[in-house]
Amino acid sequence: MQMLFQADIGKQTPEQVRATFWKAGDDVEPEVRGFAEDLFRVATAHQEKIDELIVANSKNWRLERMPAVDRNLVRMAVGEMLGFKGTPFPIVINEALEIGRRYSAPESINFLNGLLDAIAHSLLPK
Repeated sequence: MQMLFQADIGKQTPEQVRATFWKAGDDVEPEVRGFAEDLFRVATAHQEKIDELIVANSKNWRLERMPAVDRNLVRMAVGEMLGFKGTPFPIVINEALEIGRRYSAPESINFLNGLLDAIAHSLLPK
């Protein structure tokens, strides 16, 4: 989510984010870093589709008016829904809400939950 936030707010390309996000000496386990990189790759590769899903499922909210943290948290979660088919949607939503409780405003949690649930339902096979 932080990499997506950096790309969004800093108007940086994915390559610029990758070049500056990880610092020498960061004590990040290789599996964690790999998963973060994979999520970032999927979310940026599918950002147009992800943003379309967000707009289609958010009532009375334009994408650019959403708080940047919330916008990028949803992008991350939807990227995981699209790119990691083996992870059940409720788990993706719960993980996103846990991150939201740490980085978003308390009043954002219900919004995030409703939006992610609506997107998840729209992605289920008909």
